Amino acid sequence: MAPVEERPRALLAGASRGWVRILPWALAFVLCVALLPTTIVVLTADYGLNAGVAAGLALAQAAPLLLAVVRPLQAWCVVFAADVAGALALLAAGFEERLLWPLPPMELVGYVALSLALGLRERRRTLVLVWLATAGANVGLAFVAPHGFGAEELLFTILGGVALLLGGVLRERYEVQRRLAEQKTISEAERGRRTLLEERARIARELHDVVAHHMSVITVQADTAEYRLDGLPPYVREEFTSIAATARESLGEMRRLLGVLRDEEAHGELVPQPGLRQVGQLVEATARTVGPVEFTPCDAEVPEAVGLSAYRIVQEALANVVRHAPGARTQVSLSVTAPDPQDGARLTVLVVNGPAPRPPGGPSGGPLEAHGTGHGLVGMHERVRLVGGSLDTGPLPDGGFRVAARLPLNSP
Repeated sequence: MAPVEERPRALLAGASRGWVRILPWALAFVLCVALLPTTIVVLTADYGLNAGVAAGLALAQAAPLLLAVVRPLQAWCVVFAADVAGALALLAAGFEERLLWPLPPMELVGYVALSLALGLRERRRTLVLVWLATAGANVGLAFVAPHGFGAEELLFTILGGVALLLGGVLRERYEVQRRLAEQKTISEAERGRRTLLEERARIARELHDVVAHHMSVITVQADTAEYRLDGLPPYVREEFTSIAATARESLGEMRRLLGVLRDEEAHGELVPQPGLRQVGQLVEATARTVGPVEFTPCDAEVPEAVGLSAYRIVQEALANVVRHAPGARTQVSLSVTAPDPQDGARLTVLVVNGPAPRPPGGPSGGPLEAHGTGHGLVGMHERVRLVGGSLDTGPLPDGGFRVAARLPLNSP
């Protein structure tokens, strides 16, 4: 099956503003309407050309300007041939020496406009070939010039070349800007993706520690069951031995799979992971740094993964307060809702800060960090999604900010 030919786009069709997209059509229409009758009048009245021939030449030289909006190269071929034919036809008309030749002024205007359209659409090689064809035709006509050949006769080549060069420069400048915009978009997408992957890797490392602890406990309990429990039948001892072997094998496999996530800079993450009991220490440290923090603790027993997620959410939220609202009054609240028949019990993590009492940063009033890392909200969403909870973040009417997470205490 033959490939479908792509429909050519109009000049400036990719512009963001509507009036810019319409501009080439408007200019082509105005030039066509203005040059068509003008060419007929000038060729017949000033140059003494036959009216029928003048009308045919005017139509061939002006009408393709509308085509130039979509297919400038094809339009140039028609206009170029018509201009050369018109120059040869004028040789038999016996026009006065003061008149411009080989192209009268109105034809020169149309050719320059067409050259500009070519420069905006075609590649550099095509533009060079077009200019060489123009210069070659100009030199060839010089040998049959009726009144000698001077600088005025070179306008055909000079102005056409300038228009081609200007259009080419504008096109290449637009291409560079478009590629830079695309690269910026790709870079932002890649940066967001990299941030998400880094946060997922960090969460995986922390969960590895949590799960490894439980698997180690299972292994120890299964290995010591025959010593701690008297009178175990042989088949029960074999069952405990099998459980211990399976737990050790699973723990080894998990460590091998997740060991690649630990880089050389992650040694500090080998310590036991924090939970709800360490949130108070985090709040105290923040209060000593940026100002008053009201803390409502929660002593409920929660799964380690939920406690770790809650700690990290509070940590990221307080870090954002330090960056963007130092000195603002901040409230940190942890609470467990009563079990619900549908959702079950949930841990609610709430961090609310008011507006900053002074502009963050130094004397310049800029933020403490000119460019955020992007890990804060991304990390919160990933941790909440991991345990099947919900997260609500956003600014407050008074200029503060609110972070509210609801984490289920039962595995999703």
